[in-house]
Amino acid sequence: MKYDLILAGGGLANGLIAWRLKQLRPKLRVLCVEEQSIIGGNHTWSFHDGDLSAAQHQWLSPLVVHRWPCYDVHFPDRSRRLTSGYASVTCERFAQIITPALGNDLRTGQSIAQVNPRSVVLTSGERLEADAVIDGRGIRDSKHLVLGHQAFLGQVLQLQAPHGLDGPIIMDARVAQGEGYRFVYILPFSADTVLVEDTHYVDHHALSAEQLRTHISEYVHEQGWAVTACLREEEGVLPITLAGDFAEFWNEAPGQPRSGLRAGLFHCTTGYSLPHAVRLADWIALQKDLRADSLAQGMREFAHQAWRGQRFYRLLNRMLFLAGRPRNRWQVMQRFYGLSDGLISRFYAGDSNLADKLRVVSGKPPVPVNEALRAMLRYLPGHYENQE
Repeated sequence: MKYDLILAGGGLANGLIAWRLKQLRPKLRVLCVEEQSIIGGNHTWSFHDGDLSAAQHQWLSPLVVHRWPCYDVHFPDRSRRLTSGYASVTCERFAQIITPALGNDLRTGQSIAQVNPRSVVLTSGERLEADAVIDGRGIRDSKHLVLGHQAFLGQVLQLQAPHGLDGPIIMDARVAQGEGYRFVYILPFSADTVLVEDTHYVDHHALSAEQLRTHISEYVHEQGWAVTACLREEEGVLPITLAGDFAEFWNEAPGQPRSGLRAGLFHCTTGYSLPHAVRLADWIALQKDLRADSLAQGMREFAHQAWRGQRFYRLLNRMLFLAGRPRNRWQVMQRFYGLSDGLISRFYAGDSNLADKLRVVSGKPPVPVNEALRAMLRYLPGHYENQE
């Protein structure tokens, strides 16, 4: 059987593409192939209200496990509540909704040996053919990107008593810093169930899982919470883009349609990928020509627009990672969260306007001025930061 479209990998981006096509174009022959036994992996994806349109909020809503009307941030010299709404999708809900919706159009437990623009070869030797194949198997190393890392380990904990939180804590940086910016991220899913995540913005991830678990245990103890059980644990390293050559990055797999992290579709400062995945799923559902050549060209331009739109954020990342001492990076974030609600909301949505950008870089920087200037000017166009 030849398919109209094969999705190699059943993570967030490809899962949403398959689900959206099933909703809007059910006659298409679409197959999603995932190596693991379930789609979605072991993740929690979150987003802000301003990240999506009203229509996108509506079609994504079955996947959302919890919404909050506000969130908090805490730093040594600043605590603040922001009234922007926040929501989360868990891997359990993702699989629970999308798996039955796809039915026989989903094959799990299938290890992929090779991906081409029009075919997928499984390690069993079986060859699957389609008019186009979208590769969404996650980030891959590239010599054409300069990356920092957001390393984290999170635990969903069942507590003996209510935690007392009425909203998420997106960043609690009132913790011991190390060789990078460290904060704790908290999502209260119910009165006595909470995700606690230890997160580090580092040049190179060197902390062991056991060290991160110890950090979580210490934080939970400081809050006075008693743990009944750890319901789930998730761990990962997200890319934080400082600079890159988009053309060469994309040409590493010429003619190959790509999605998600493999296409560079994520917020290069926060690592959030759900808004990009939602927008890509909507875009693909509207394409009349789903053949490989047309799709590869269109998805390259889609990713290129996202890349161009985040040039300012890559500059900020260079200031964060290259200026000042790593253990003082929290000062950059503390200053940022002293800015206006609207500016912060637009920043997360990747929609900062000129006034926002000028405001972010105005005033005395929380890092040495000479180092800030060197960081801003590093990887200029013609050297590495290729904007085409």
